Amino acid sequence: MDKFELEKRTKQFAIRIISFAATLPYGRIGDVIRYQPVKAGTSVGANYREANRAESRNDFVHKIGIDEKEASETQYWLEICDEAKLGEAKQRVWLLREAGELLAIFTSSGRTAKAARA
Repeated sequence: MDKFELEKRTKQFAIRIISFAATLPYGRIGDVIRYQPVKAGTSVGANYREANRAESRNDFVHKIGIDEKEASETQYWLEICDEAKLGEAKQRVWLLREAGELLAIFTSSGRTAKAARA
């Protein structure tokens, strides 16, 4: 998968996060929970796009590290939704799997970039 395909994949992930958030309950708890995965999940693609336009290898390593953190945070909030049975189940399962795959990709990419700069 090249970087443009991964940019497209992360954008689709953001769109599906937004769609999933619309299935979460409204009210004080739902509002707080809805905000978190949308904030973290939409930033995954934005940060990856920034990493692809890094000014140096060190800048790339830094930005891909932020992306890894955002993917991990998104996964956390989706796990909360899963364990609390919040939101549409089929979307939640897909998003959890995709968040895990994206986290693995960014972790691997970061490790490779760090090894190459040494």
